[in-house]
Amino acid sequence: MHSLLDRKAKEATAELGFAEVQAGALLLPPRGPRMWSGVGCLWVLLSSCLVAVWSFSIISPAWIVRVQGKDSASFGLLWHCSEAVYNCYTFGSLGSFADIPSGSWQTSAVLCSGGCVLLATSALLAIVTIFLPSGQCEKRVCTLAGYMQTTAVFIMASGLLVYPFGLNTSIVRKYCGDSSIYHAAECQIGWGYMLGIVGVMLAVFLPFFSKYAPKESLSPTPIPALL
Repeated sequence: MHSLLDRKAKEATAELGFAEVQAGALLLPPRGPRMWSGVGCLWVLLSSCLVAVWSFSIISPAWIVRVQGKDSASFGLLWHCSEAVYNCYTFGSLGSFADIPSGSWQTSAVLCSGGCVLLATSALLAIVTIFLPSGQCEKRVCTLAGYMQTTAVFIMASGLLVYPFGLNTSIVRKYCGDSSIYHAAECQIGWGYMLGIVGVMLAVFLPFFSKYAPKESLSPTPIPALL
């Protein structure tokens, strides 16, 4: 008799516990789906746009320009234009790095190109995070891309700072007059160099955006407790 009563008591306790678990499950809000954050979208978009901006800047022949009729000339990292914008040629050839007339310009070309490649790689990682599930893997990829973008900013900024050291070369003096380091004389800064400066200034924000880029969880409306 006692064993029968004990068994019934255990069954009643088990049923009561199961009912409490179900009630608790109803009261707890379900985990919401993960949604790409607005900062993440801005990060991916800005990273991709800055790769294009820096690519245009590097291939631009207008870092230093002189606009004066038939004597017009312009210089870029790899290009030199004379008389008209359409009369442009590379320094020697694209495969002859040593033909760039200044060691400072050679250093600047390496730094700017390397920074652009690093920025392009980080932009690719940013795009990959869109398709990654939320979690530690996504956060690590965002962190890695952020570090790469920080490094790219310093490298490209160094390339921009080194470039004016080549203004004292003979080929620049031929068109710009008595030019020297950080002094272009009769020439002026072109749109290609300004585009690079703008690109670096905007790229400064990318590492901060990468910190808040991982997907965030939607907060569902909590279910009110039943009285």
